[in-house]
Amino acid sequence: MNPDAIIECVPNFSEGTDPAKVRQIVAAMQVEGVRLLDWSLDTAHNRSVVTIAGAPNAVVEAAVLAVGKASQLIDLTRQTGVHPRIGAADVVPFVPVSGISLAECAMFARQAGLQIWRRYGVPVYFYGAAAARPDRVLLEDVRRGQFEGLREAALKDAARRPDVGGPELHATAGASAVGARSFLIAYNIYLEPAPGAAQAPDVSVARSIARDIRASSGGMHGVKAIGVVAQGRAQVSMNITDYRVTSMQSVHAAVVQLAQRYGAQASDGELIGLIPDGAYEPESDWIRQIPGFDPADKVLERRLDAPMAWPEAAAI
Repeated sequence: MNPDAIIECVPNFSEGTDPAKVRQIVAAMQVEGVRLLDWSLDTAHNRSVVTIAGAPNAVVEAAVLAVGKASQLIDLTRQTGVHPRIGAADVVPFVPVSGISLAECAMFARQAGLQIWRRYGVPVYFYGAAAARPDRVLLEDVRRGQFEGLREAALKDAARRPDVGGPELHATAGASAVGARSFLIAYNIYLEPAPGAAQAPDVSVARSIARDIRASSGGMHGVKAIGVVAQGRAQVSMNITDYRVTSMQSVHAAVVQLAQRYGAQASDGELIGLIPDGAYEPESDWIRQIPGFDPADKVLERRLDAPMAWPEAAAI
């Protein structure tokens, strides 16, 4: 492996309403050789996303420590949210940035999964390029039933048991999906009334648009989408898994067109986490419709050169 290899990890945690808890989780990830690139709370989905990058072994250690801290602070039996989830540290993906392959990232994901179970007793499902079984390549298949459903299914159905640990899920922290993947862009578009419309579009419109564009329904390659209510507004919530084939501009244009078809209008967008430089289109409509977009903050390669300061872990 290249001694200068850099991998990214983008763990998602099932907490988006308590900044002190999320700050504690992020602070736990401070390991020598790891750069903090981004972290944010999504109150509408009750979820937080952190982006770190650095030397592979250091990034693995930071991710494992974050899962441990999340398992101490987040109780899924008292947590609800719009976004699907199976764990306090719900998903822990490793992404190749430079000098490393996806297959090597899968190896590091396997190492992280073993340490998560051994240190903290949180069972692990491997997904993506790290999947140990073909029926667990897709994250949505691993998450089927969410925490509440998986908690029961893992005990009754051998096919739903974790890859590491279990068969019981952790009583309050659930399980973590640990994997390796290429860059994923988390992008949401809000809907508003069409000109002259009497009322705002409801979630059924967002769900119809999501159904039409997602790849699993015969829509756009590399697009996953659901329709939700966020901040009291209908939203099309998307993951774009292959921006080189399906550009962000084409996704935005499709949502704009479909919104008009359903009697609504595409409004402001938002990015959760970072985008690679190859996806950045400075003069595009989709960039212009993200309030306050700053490439210095949201483009991965630029953040690598100017990482964020680590937060202090204030006592809760």
